[in-house]
Amino acid sequence: MNSRTVAFALAAALLVTTSFVLARAVRRGRPFFTASPTGDESWSLSRLLLASFLTLFAELAFIRWIAVEFRVFAYFKNLALLLCFVGFGLGCALARRPVRWRVGITALFGLLLVIRLPWQKGRVLEGLSQSLGGAADVEIWATGNVWNWARFLSAAVLAAILFLFLVWIFVPLGQIVSRQMDLAKRPLSAYSWNLFGSLAGILIFLVVSRLMLPPAFWLGAVLVCFALLQENVKDQKLVLALVVPLVLLLHDSSDRDRYGIWTPYQQITYSRFYASNGDFSSGYVWVNHTGYQSIVNLSEGFLKRHPHLLKEAVDENPYNLPFRFAKPSASVLIVGSGTGDDVAGALRNNSSLVDAVDIDPAIVALGRREHPEHPYDSPKVFVHVTDARAFLKRSPRHYDLALFGLLDSHTQFSDYSNMRIDNFVYTEESFQEAKNRLNPDGVLFVKFQINHPWMGTRIAEMLQQTFGKTPVVFMGESSYSSPATCFVISPSGRVEEALVSDSRLARFVKQNALNPLAEGHLPMTTDDWPYLYQKGRWIPRTYFSLGVLVMLVGLALYLQIPEARHHPPSLFFFSMGAGFLLLETQVISRLALYFGTTWQVNGIVIAALLTALLSANMLIERSGDSIPRPWIVTGLLAGLVLAYWAR
Repeated sequence: MNSRTVAFALAAALLVTTSFVLARAVRRGRPFFTASPTGDESWSLSRLLLASFLTLFAELAFIRWIAVEFRVFAYFKNLALLLCFVGFGLGCALARRPVRWRVGITALFGLLLVIRLPWQKGRVLEGLSQSLGGAADVEIWATGNVWNWARFLSAAVLAAILFLFLVWIFVPLGQIVSRQMDLAKRPLSAYSWNLFGSLAGILIFLVVSRLMLPPAFWLGAVLVCFALLQENVKDQKLVLALVVPLVLLLHDSSDRDRYGIWTPYQQITYSRFYASNGDFSSGYVWVNHTGYQSIVNLSEGFLKRHPHLLKEAVDENPYNLPFRFAKPSASVLIVGSGTGDDVAGALRNNSSLVDAVDIDPAIVALGRREHPEHPYDSPKVFVHVTDARAFLKRSPRHYDLALFGLLDSHTQFSDYSNMRIDNFVYTEESFQEAKNRLNPDGVLFVKFQINHPWMGTRIAEMLQQTFGKTPVVFMGESSYSSPATCFVISPSGRVEEALVSDSRLARFVKQNALNPLAEGHLPMTTDDWPYLYQKGRWIPRTYFSLGVLVMLVGLALYLQIPEARHHPPSLFFFSMGAGFLLLETQVISRLALYFGTTWQVNGIVIAALLTALLSANMLIERSGDSIPRPWIVTGLLAGLVLAYWAR
């Protein structure tokens, strides 16, 4: 029995004990979570600020955590965001009812217990992700490409339960915020404080993410804030005591050779593997519990000691192949350098200079610490921890070889967008910028893991459109390192010259040649439509299906509000909310293009939007109703037109 199973059992025992305590308190007539009547509650700025802060902090914390543990939500994060909004909105509508703390806390631990079940090596929900995510028109790693309605519907029932847990967690927060807004003498001022607290919640969570603190810290902080919002000491002590089972449920075992890291973008699990003589053989990196990349040692000395590891010729390994197309002593740009395998390949092949670009500081640090060839320590290597597209726009250098490593992403860069952090890397404009960074005799080499044939077609077509000729495409297999589909092209005849001068290379390419263009035409990804992982310009079936499921859950909960059964919903507020979210998503997407899909950009944009709302509130408080509504509408429309034409 591993430590995670033991921790889960202890947490379950503590929660059962807590249930007995709650039941006994009810029998004695002194139940927990008995709030004072609504009419007895008074306005409290500190209570409004804490609830507002916690709403946004908890929202980001749960969205990030559930996207890792329930993998299909790594690709549908804004569905989880909508569920948080539904819960908060439901709480606002139930402001006059007793605050549902027991429901919220029970839902929190229900979610934790289901997701952290230690059976099947802790991957109980993987089958659920497989059933919900399988589709042929969207690329989702390890979910397959076959849609099965029976499997989807059975998985949807289980997912709906998890959806409800997530909704119920946010109901008491909505109730408190709405009550305090109603109690305020100046509602607009209270709304400004609400925005200020929300802004603080976002910024603090971004700091927590940058510090790479684990989910036990974030979710533990959520529970501590729950305790601070209780109205009496008895309830506070009970909720604080629940931090112990929460930390136990989130416990993951680790040792010297296997450990986890929560980076600003994703969760990484790293494992070391050793040869029979005790030599470090390889390392493997999982991202969000899915295989991502390896760390391998292709140095001459190591391969001589372990000749059985590498079945292919050394120079036919995917990490050495790119340099056979480039000129000797090439200057190299590596986009998606990761843990350093491509960088090590560049150094083994006597590159004169290497610019290594990767967005995740934790993966680069892991490569510095773990890679046996220590490529990041070389004075020839210059590491740039930034977005690939931002670097392509700003770099003054030109290169003999631009290498796109295996940087296809499992992760979205924003909780407010369905873009993954590499979407803008694989567009026509991005390949044009890469071409502009090449010397006249330079080579562009793209490696990618192709799970759907149409993905290969799209990349080949974009390269053909950019360079005006067909790329050379072949499969690079390996018995030791990661395989890859390879695309190679040059603005000159450098690729063709390399194949003519190196007969072994020409024979290898011919034997492993692929023809992705035979699949037929596909819409190419551009900066205006950067959805690399969608087959066509339509909403994939998976998005529709999960979206409908969320809307059904939301509708069922909406009908539980007594007022909703007697009054039609407000079209004005519906339109304002929809417009705000659409604008927010668009601004994040556009600024990501210019400044990079980094966590800083995400935080700055959201903070700027909330600051703009605060400024608007201050303006209205000072001017009252002196600004005519037609002027406001005209300003909004003018701003939208300006934003559209300034793209």
